[in-house]
Amino acid sequence: MSASVLFDAPGPRARRRILLGNVVGALVVAAGAAFVLTRLADKGQLDADLWLAAVDANAWTNYYIPGFLYTVRAAGAAIVGAGIFGLLFGLGRLASSRTVRIVCGAVVEFFRAVPVLLMMVFFWLLLANAGVPSPSYWGVVIALVLYNGSVVAELVRSGVHGLPRGQREAALSVGLTRGQSLRSVEVPQALVAMLPALVSQLVVVLKDSALGAIISYSELLQHARRLGSGEGNILQTLTVAALLFILINWGLTKLAERLSRTVRRTAGRTGTTAAGLDAGVGEGATAVAAEAPHGLTHGEGAGPGDPDRPARWD
Repeated sequence: MSASVLFDAPGPRARRRILLGNVVGALVVAAGAAFVLTRLADKGQLDADLWLAAVDANAWTNYYIPGFLYTVRAAGAAIVGAGIFGLLFGLGRLASSRTVRIVCGAVVEFFRAVPVLLMMVFFWLLLANAGVPSPSYWGVVIALVLYNGSVVAELVRSGVHGLPRGQREAALSVGLTRGQSLRSVEVPQALVAMLPALVSQLVVVLKDSALGAIISYSELLQHARRLGSGEGNILQTLTVAALLFILINWGLTKLAERLSRTVRRTAGRTGTTAAGLDAGVGEGATAVAAEAPHGLTHGEGAGPGDPDRPARWD
């Protein structure tokens, strides 16, 4: 049996054109890299002494490792704060109260629209004038919490809206309120489905922490710049710092991919559990509906098993 494809498989002539394009593209990239390396060599930027000074024991002990720890300190606090902020305001955007939804929506949309660097500078100056200790650290953390927390809030809202409607209906039919259904049934399932996206947001938090160098926060980028300024090899130290960021973000990306595969593997089991829940709820709700007074609707106590009344869940 022939395999179905979304496009026609390329023929011999098309494959030759694709191969030719790949070869030409590789040659162009190689020529560009050779040109850049030649210019760097002419400027003396490829000297071994400059690169050795950027990766010796002094560089790691006094600059890269302390800078990395400061980066992790700010990013870790921002991740925890953004998770709490996003969960609270995500639930607020799903609340039954229209006022709460409007207020939470306005807060989330505002902080999503303001640039992170602008918030860092604002809170840095505000806290410095207020006499708060470590204003640069708190400026970085608060800005990252507000921006990334707003993104997490949108992830929570979209994750809950992406669930099957039967999840809420099943929860309401067994007597849970809308808030209890949201907290106990819908949000936990949405968080599991959102794990890959949430972990990917950690990469954004870690990268944006480098903006703290603008407000004099001593993170990895700032330490690399100080080392380069002292040794006269700022290009080399920034290259090492960039490689460290790439390795860290690559690790987080692989973690997100692994979580995504785990979620896909457990999707069948979760679907079976949800189906069993719906079936059990349907049987229980039918029994409740059979015993309920004739004047009650679903919103007042009758379950979805009553065929004479339409469901009203909202």
